[in-house]
Amino acid sequence: MSAPNLVGRRLGGFVVERELGAGGMGMVVLARQQSLDRPAVLKRIHPQYGADPELEQRFEREALAAARLHHPNVVGVYDRFDVRGQQYIATEYVDGIDLAGILAIESRLPWRIAATIALEVARGLEAIHAQGTLHRDVKPQNLLVGRHGEVKITDFGLALDIRGSALTQPGIALGTPPYMAPEQLRGERVDARADLFAFGCVLYEMLAGRPPFAVPKDDVEPSLLAQVESGRFPRLRARCPDAPRGLVRLVRRCLRPKSAKRPGSAHEIRSMLERLLDRPSSADCQEALAAHLWERGVFEPRETETVVMVARISRSPGRRRLRTAVAGAMLAVAGAVLVHAVRDPGAVVRATERLVRLEPGVAETLSLDAIASRGWIREDRGATDSAARDDRAEGDDRTKGDAVVATSAHVERPSRAPAAE
Repeated sequence: MSAPNLVGRRLGGFVVERELGAGGMGMVVLARQQSLDRPAVLKRIHPQYGADPELEQRFEREALAAARLHHPNVVGVYDRFDVRGQQYIATEYVDGIDLAGILAIESRLPWRIAATIALEVARGLEAIHAQGTLHRDVKPQNLLVGRHGEVKITDFGLALDIRGSALTQPGIALGTPPYMAPEQLRGERVDARADLFAFGCVLYEMLAGRPPFAVPKDDVEPSLLAQVESGRFPRLRARCPDAPRGLVRLVRRCLRPKSAKRPGSAHEIRSMLERLLDRPSSADCQEALAAHLWERGVFEPRETETVVMVARISRSPGRRRLRTAVAGAMLAVAGAVLVHAVRDPGAVVRATERLVRLEPGVAETLSLDAIASRGWIREDRGATDSAARDDRAEGDDRTKGDAVVATSAHVERPSRAPAAE
């Protein structure tokens, strides 16, 4: 049965709403869990694979591996069930886009944005490895970024329990070749450092705009294996000259042919990236990512909605922001969670200033005029005079010498369709 024929059907405790696409082993649909009234992604093995015991075991293993994890940087599993002999996994729905989609829009990311995504991925990998599991297929398509800037690792179809034995026999390589470590390409037994090699490939690609190792059209694995075993790839500094030395060194270490020379753990990588980025929290990372992705047009408002944006802009020359920059920052701070009223404008300002500090230039770029020029909004500057007056009446010491900027807008442009989980 095709996905369109499933729309409206009840599967387990879920009602199918629409098709999202197809994963490596099966169909993917968006559904709603009736008991908790929340969206979920249902994955089903394609019927032609259903008779393959190996694939059935991999499907079950994905559910078991992910179900043990409860981490903000890993897609959660809600349920696993059978319907008329067909296996389904219900997972968390991430309203956003995968990293491959982001790189298709802007081929190369600013180093700070790339490092921020990498930090969130490292946090997720640390949790995965801590429970004794390998992912074995870390790649841009399996890294999701939500509209609020959250980063989550998904697709445990190749997950391997370190404490048990692999389902495949020695000499069989599983994974996605451009992101596979030499030992993985050779079909040897792997450990967490194979995931760290793949992590290095992804980080390099975010910074350089291409994977570190070229994949030939013919004779893929032998030629690719020779490349990764040599440890030679285009210099990252030539493609991303502004990347800090510490970040370049981290990429080089992750891509060492010998696993013993790579970082010892995802925890070590996480610590290095936290130092490089001045120890941002996950909330800090989400704010910075949301700001960047909305400014670049990766995400767009979904439907017509009236929004109110209020903020103070300092009159001090040293702290002055460009006019109406807060409009863009407000859209970015919460991934364009559009507010109808601002009861505490000071809170908005604090979030805005924090965002500007994390990613200099983003809020300045997102002026209200710039957003309007994209057709996202229609300005209505007279709608929030009362909000501005209320703000000035508060008498907060922080407002002395500051200008209050208030505006409202009607969001009119629909967003891109969300990516499949």
